[in-house]
Amino acid sequence: MLCTAADAQVKSVGRGTLPRKKIVFIAGPDSHGKGEHEHNGGCTLLAKALNDSLPGVEALIVRNGWPQDESVLDNAAAIVFYLDGGGSDHLELVHAAKMEKLIAGGTGIVNLHFSLEVDAKAGGDRFLKWIGGYFETNWSVNPVWEASFARFPDHPVARGVKPFSILDEWYYHMRFAPGMKGVTPILQALPPESTLNKPDGTHSNNPAVREAVITRKEMQTLAWAFGRPDGGRGFGFTGGHMHKNWQNDNFRKLVLNAIVWAAKIEVPAGGVPSATPTDNELNALSKRVN
Repeated sequence: MLCTAADAQVKSVGRGTLPRKKIVFIAGPDSHGKGEHEHNGGCTLLAKALNDSLPGVEALIVRNGWPQDESVLDNAAAIVFYLDGGGSDHLELVHAAKMEKLIAGGTGIVNLHFSLEVDAKAGGDRFLKWIGGYFETNWSVNPVWEASFARFPDHPVARGVKPFSILDEWYYHMRFAPGMKGVTPILQALPPESTLNKPDGTHSNNPAVREAVITRKEMQTLAWAFGRPDGGRGFGFTGGHMHKNWQNDNFRKLVLNAIVWAAKIEVPAGGVPSATPTDNELNALSKRVN
């Protein structure tokens, strides 16, 4: 049974000697219409997969924004943000003081898709410290394109993940920590030049990204693991725009692995197992009709 924020008290496993590791999902309101930015549905699917497959985990969901009672976040092994980001009003910045306390206590931080975008002046340095990278306007871009992933690093997040290709709104040319210090690229691809056929804009194109991709043909990092200097962990994943992509077993496994890794839980040798959701199951996780 899926736990929610109301079930936040950490339970025990077996005879009560081993506390479960708490993983909290913060799901923002759904946006962009049915099938896109399905934050609540995506979090429901991922949290259920963790609860079903890992008896040492208790995954909880806080819906539609920051929890009214912040105590649900206390002692969390990891927090997953799947919500709309943007400017200086990003929830993680509004509650930066709490975030800093959690991170100082070792909480892992996972940011999915739009939650990676933050105002550079207001929160860029914080995101570099927390997860090692972020989407910076007038530098990063957000086209929809099919990315192919043929190779993966020898890293727990990639365990059991096989080569795959998938269409999504894959952000790239992200802003990373200087020298990529602490950052391990997990998903990399070279975007086609067609992803840069729009005029320059805050999210569409700019001279720096054209130089990197078209001229220098630099592989772009679309997902990464981050080891904080204090021993904590962070993870950034630029995909997740399209709800149907959770049906892809490798796409889903990689994100589940990353959440578990960020929580400092051993990732199974074959990756975190989960059942492939059917079309009906995915549709049932969407509360919107348009």
